[in-house]
Amino acid sequence: CQPVPKPESRVEVCELNPCPPRWKVTPAGPCSSSCGLGLALQLVTCVQILHGQEVLQEEHLCPVAEKPLTSVPCVIRTCSYEWSFSEWSECSTSCGNGIQTRQDFCLSSLTHKPVNPLFCRHFPKAIVVRGCSAGPCPEQGGTQSPGAQLQPVTPATHLPTAAAVPEHRHTDLGVPLSAGPREQTKPSGGEEDTAKRSFLCVCGNLFLNATGIINMTGVESKDCTVAIGRPLREEISVTILESSLNCTAGEILLFSGRMMWRTGCRKLPLSLINSRTNTLIVKQRVVLPGNGVILQYNSRTATKKYYQDCDQQLFGPQGEIVNPVQFPAERQGVVCRTFITVAPRQRISIRALHADLGPEGNQTHFNYILVRDVSTMKTVVFHGKQQFLWQSTGSQAEVEFHE
Repeated sequence: CQPVPKPESRVEVCELNPCPPRWKVTPAGPCSSSCGLGLALQLVTCVQILHGQEVLQEEHLCPVAEKPLTSVPCVIRTCSYEWSFSEWSECSTSCGNGIQTRQDFCLSSLTHKPVNPLFCRHFPKAIVVRGCSAGPCPEQGGTQSPGAQLQPVTPATHLPTAAAVPEHRHTDLGVPLSAGPREQTKPSGGEEDTAKRSFLCVCGNLFLNATGIINMTGVESKDCTVAIGRPLREEISVTILESSLNCTAGEILLFSGRMMWRTGCRKLPLSLINSRTNTLIVKQRVVLPGNGVILQYNSRTATKKYYQDCDQQLFGPQGEIVNPVQFPAERQGVVCRTFITVAPRQRISIRALHADLGPEGNQTHFNYILVRDVSTMKTVVFHGKQQFLWQSTGSQAEVEFHE
């Protein structure tokens, strides 16, 4: 092109449509655990480039299905554990043959503090009961030493099961989890009148009928909690038929569900509470004996779908959960959840019988299981081939199967 005159170079201003908002992820913060599995938080914001500058936008402007995780699993190093034991107890008899016992517990070699015994399940454990002799007994006509009877030693992780309740198994949901309630230990009392006991046993119960009346007046407990449960496709509404609560004394009624939280005392009669979900917890706090409320609850088909098609709702006392298998075209950012609700007097234990979630993916997506304690909203994450035992502090739990 040398013979041809070269035109002058120039820059022309052009204006194209602005790029759509996108998710921005800051590097993950420190791991919440010094060893073993933890969680690292990362800041996820919606931004847009305008005139060469990054401008913060409202989250709903970014594609919800593509939002990265705000918390990701992290492991700094593997924790090491070992069995440790207390000192042997004294011989169970003052003479003759008896037994000695000692308590075993799983110890973290990093913190030197006891941890869940499941961490030591693969390590051999020494004996916790042995024979002992306190010398010959004086002759008492052939009476045997009471120490000859071996007393059972109950491990700290023993979980009573509600064996009298029929088992519910759920295999349509590959991580099988064994889930079941565990009764809170209560001191045994004397004999009571049967009619009185049946009237007072409303507290701590789970009601699963489509409709019913719950009488919470005259209960002896200061705090009386009941739960109402229906299938996922339904929602629960409650009408207060009668109320004798003393508001000036601090008596109150609390309603809690996955999508609502409400308290009240004044103007309760004939008021309507709509939970908008399929489970509802009602807690009554009274100061003066004999006070309380009478509720009538009903259920109907939900007006809005607040759950995914792969979600499950469990009310049974025990059973198996297998994580749902989704095809790639069905995922689209959907997180499959299992909701577990038991009677308020019970607690939930979830044990992983088998877990193989495969290797971790890229920096924003992982295969993992998240378990949430609804009463405290505390979440725990499990991933990889980690087997675990999880216990709730309340009567409700949520299990999320990610990716």
